[in-house]
Amino acid sequence: MRVAVFSTKPYDRTSLSDAARDGTHELVFLESRLNRDTAALAEGCEAVCAFVNDDLRAETLAVLAERSVRFAALRSAGFNHVDLRAAAELGIAVARVPDYSPYAVAEHCAALVLALNRKTHRAYNRVREHNFALTGLLGFDLHGRTVGVVGTGKIGICFVRIMAGFGCRVLAYDPYPSEAARAAGAEYVPLEDLLASSDIVSLHCPLTPQTHHLIDHERIALMRPGVMLVNTSRGALVDTAAVIEGLKSGRIGHLGLDVYEEEADLFFEDLSDQVIGDDAFDRLNAFPNVLITGHQAFFTAEAIQAIAATTIANLNAFERGGIGLHPVALDEPGPRDTGRAEPARPGTAAVPATH
Repeated sequence: MRVAVFSTKPYDRTSLSDAARDGTHELVFLESRLNRDTAALAEGCEAVCAFVNDDLRAETLAVLAERSVRFAALRSAGFNHVDLRAAAELGIAVARVPDYSPYAVAEHCAALVLALNRKTHRAYNRVREHNFALTGLLGFDLHGRTVGVVGTGKIGICFVRIMAGFGCRVLAYDPYPSEAARAAGAEYVPLEDLLASSDIVSLHCPLTPQTHHLIDHERIALMRPGVMLVNTSRGALVDTAAVIEGLKSGRIGHLGLDVYEEEADLFFEDLSDQVIGDDAFDRLNAFPNVLITGHQAFFTAEAIQAIAATTIANLNAFERGGIGLHPVALDEPGPRDTGRAEPARPGTAAVPATH
C-alpha cells in the first residue's frame, strides 16, 4: 500500500522505515503538515499517516477522499485533530496508536517538576556564566508535599508511582477511579478538593469539549497560592490568558508546559532565526518561573519505536480487512491511556476523554 506520511522528521523516517522493512508498504515521506492545502500531495496514495498537529478536519478529508485515500493512520493516541464524522461519511477509516510508552511522558513530567522546583534550568545558565551564587535558587523538599494528579490512565498511574516514590501524598481525580492508581498510592478526591489541597497539580487528562480550558480563572482561584502547575497532555486543557494572570498574581508559583494551546505553528520546527508572532507564548516564556519544552515528553527511543511498530501494524491490519486494527470509532469519547475527563459543567455530561 502506498502511504503519504506527513509531518516527518529524520527520526520518523528511520523508525517507520525500520518497522516497514518487509517492503509491504511504500512510504512517501513528506515534511509538510497535512491540511487542506497540502492534502493533494497524497495523490496516488491509498492511505495517509498523520501526526498530532496535522489538520484532518472536514475540508482536508474531502480533498483526501477525492484522491481515493481510504485510510488515515495516526501516529498518536489522541485524535482531537480529526473530524471523525466527516471521515465516516467520506469512507475514510481512522486508526491510532492507543499507547506507546507511558513511562516516557510520566518521567518527563517528573523532570519538569524537579527542574522547576530546584531551578535547574536557571542554575545551568548561571554556572555557564561563572555565576555560582545561590540567591534565587531556593527549592523545597518534595517529600511530604501533596501532589494532585488529574487523570489516572496509564500515564497518570506512572506519575502517581513516581511521586509516591518521593514520599509525596498523592491525590487523584478521575470520574473512573483506578484500582491500579490506588495501589500505587493515590487517594481519590473531588477535583475542587484536589486543586485546593495540592502543592503540585499535574494534568494527565485528554482534550475533549468537556476538558477544554479545564484550568481556567475559576479553577486557578481554587488553588493554593504558589502552586506548581504542570501540563504534559494537551495545550488547550489550560486557558493561557488565565494562567498568565495566575502567574502575575502569584497564585501560580511555577508552571511547566510540554504542550501549548497554539503550538501547531511553533512546535517541532526550528524557528531560532525568526520572530515569534505569538504574544501569549512570548509572555509565558518571559516569566522566570516558567519552563516550556516543545512537546517532547513522548520522545524516547522506546516510544518512537512503539509508535512506528503500531502504525505499521495498523496499515497491515487495514489491508487485511481490519483484523487487529486500532480504530477510532465515531462515538468513541477518547482513548483511555492518560485519563478520562473533568466533572460535568452545568449542561454537560462527564464522559471519558483522551490524551
